[in-house]
Amino acid sequence: MERRTFLKVGAGTAGAMLVPVFGNAIAADELLNPMAAAAKKALADVALNAATKAGASYCDVRIGRYLNQFIITRDLNVENISNTESSGVGVRVVANGAYGFASTNNMTPDGVAEAARQAVAIAKANAKLQTEPVRLAPVKGVGEVAWATPVKKDWRLVPVKEKAEMLIAANKAGMDAGASFMTASLFQINQQKYFASTDGSYIDQDIHRLWAPITATAVDKASGKFRSRAGLGAPVSMGYEYFDARPEHKVQAAGGVTTLYTGSYDIVEDARLSGKQAREKLGAKSVEPGKYDLVLSPEHLFLTIHENVGHPTELDRVLGYEANYAGTSFATLDKWETRKFKYGHERVNFVADKTTPGSLGYVAYDDEGVKTKKWDIIRNGVLVNYQATRDQAHIIGEKESHGCSYADSWSTIQFQRMPNVSLEPGKARLTPDEMIKDVKKGVYILGRGSYSIDQQRYNFQFGGTLFYEIKNGKITGPLEDVAYQSNTQEFWNACSAICDERDWRMGGSFFDGKGQPSQVSAVSHGSSTTRFNGINVINTARKIG
Repeated sequence: MERRTFLKVGAGTAGAMLVPVFGNAIAADELLNPMAAAAKKALADVALNAATKAGASYCDVRIGRYLNQFIITRDLNVENISNTESSGVGVRVVANGAYGFASTNNMTPDGVAEAARQAVAIAKANAKLQTEPVRLAPVKGVGEVAWATPVKKDWRLVPVKEKAEMLIAANKAGMDAGASFMTASLFQINQQKYFASTDGSYIDQDIHRLWAPITATAVDKASGKFRSRAGLGAPVSMGYEYFDARPEHKVQAAGGVTTLYTGSYDIVEDARLSGKQAREKLGAKSVEPGKYDLVLSPEHLFLTIHENVGHPTELDRVLGYEANYAGTSFATLDKWETRKFKYGHERVNFVADKTTPGSLGYVAYDDEGVKTKKWDIIRNGVLVNYQATRDQAHIIGEKESHGCSYADSWSTIQFQRMPNVSLEPGKARLTPDEMIKDVKKGVYILGRGSYSIDQQRYNFQFGGTLFYEIKNGKITGPLEDVAYQSNTQEFWNACSAICDERDWRMGGSFFDGKGQPSQVSAVSHGSSTTRFNGINVINTARKIG
């Protein structure tokens, strides 16, 4: 099947710019009819048999159908609606101790068998140059199983008109509240992934993800100065019910600064606050550089966790096998082997998992057919483990994979990708307001901003979306031009308090890049509001020297 684009425009989206991507348009309702599991099994068996006959000692087959819908609005107009479908088969083998991979969009028995034979031929060629054979941790076959993201409202059944109206309503709320310009987008993804292997697994998974980023920009026409406030909503793995914001999901941030949601998202309310706060930022005081105690909300801290805990504990980066995008890692094997390396304060505990409902990494099985699970990365401040796949597990003495292998398409080979990596909440009852009460000189930060981090994930600088000055235990007003600098070990050892589970929630990255050729994955990171003492804050608007 060729990569194709379908277009479906509701009555309220007339005048939208539609950009066809590949091939022919197809009827939107066809996308609701998945390929039958029996047909996928028959196709997979053809590939498994062909690979085995050609000399493969192991083979796995991934039959994928990837559906995407993107809606982009600006102010009161729809700018773009894009609907894409991509289907095909990827075959990975081990032959003569080496990997081989081939893919095809010719989803016929002959086409799939040819891809399998090609994968084996590539593996045998690779084996001539390989010095050590691939060692796969054992996986017990599970037979025929099916799993799907728990969904109450399938986004594919919601009219485009209704979605566009929601985004435009958000833009209007933001502009009415003070924004000069608003953008609101909706990214919707459905991955229909079928995995089969010579281990005896036939796993059918139906995965759904959503993200609705918004940005408000306020302009001072007299000076030409402008400021923006990005939305605080998190990307999630769930259905369209995410936008049915319910009172029980409301969380009040420190000092009544803004209203947050966990488990659902009130995009119109967030847009209204975005417009108001973007306008307020125009008059915010510029920060004085110096040492501050930082109080970081989960909507901000997820990105810091992603960059200085998630990436440096990817085992392929630790080993130097991978350096694209995020570099290698300072958290080398010698630090792990001692079980004494103080990554952070003893109150700091990080777990990796792909089992938390609603998280972007939430699946039942990874792309090697491994049952997903939860495991410690940092316990009581000490580095205790990494993120490993089947071919890496033996390197760190593990008997099984951690279940964190992923490929972003049927046409790309699976490899180690970050699971959800999250900071556990504090054990003592503590709210953000209570945390702030004994902060004499501090900054409260919400939302993600620009950042910079070195190639070993050690020295870094992070900005944010909203900044508030804390003086003598109270939030006194907004700040601007804030960024903080530290190194990973000093930063997490400066962690002085973590709010309890009532404040815990997840942020995430929808398009996390890795590898070459590059692939993207989606991953969440959870935390409660967390305090760090004595962190260096710089003023990003002031010239150096």
